[in-house]
Amino acid sequence: MDVPLPPRLLIATTNRGKLDEIRAILRALPVALVTLGDHPPVEEPEETGETFAENARLKARHYADATGELTVAEDSGLEIDGLDGEPGVRSARFNGESYAEKFATIERMLAERGTDSSPARFSCALALARPGETVWETTGVIEGLVRLPARGDTGFGYDPIFYYPPYNRTLAEVTADEKAAVSHRGQAFRALRAYLE
Repeated sequence: MDVPLPPRLLIATTNRGKLDEIRAILRALPVALVTLGDHPPVEEPEETGETFAENARLKARHYADATGELTVAEDSGLEIDGLDGEPGVRSARFNGESYAEKFATIERMLAERGTDSSPARFSCALALARPGETVWETTGVIEGLVRLPARGDTGFGYDPIFYYPPYNRTLAEVTADEKAAVSHRGQAFRALRAYLE
């Protein structure tokens, strides 16, 4: 479905790291990129979806309906083969408040299975909505390995334990541009940029 490019696009996230990545990818679009901070407070929706796509759609529709804006939302996370796909859609809410705690939990769970690494992927589902309807969706995936202990101090979230073989580094050991060129979120938002252009 074609959607005319409005003067504004709401990026529905409060995660500063995600927001910086998204703005860098979408900066060439001739639209004003606005955030939830540019609106009166809107209660966060409960992420009840069983897939990244369901949660992205839910969030995009929720914030589009609440603000009247064309809205993009994404849901993303880390899927570890050695942990049967955990933490998956629960990545942000996975055991522990800090990522150091989450890493320790993953390390313990992998150790219980006799390893400290596993094939893994970051997945991102993106949805674009206007009030009352979802108008476009896409996904992005990057394959790699979970390796512990954590390495690197750039990026955010699970980046320090996600090793990307073509770079021979974790995503926390590469530049923002190197990460955006291959990441799940970079893929999805480049597709959105192409769609809106």
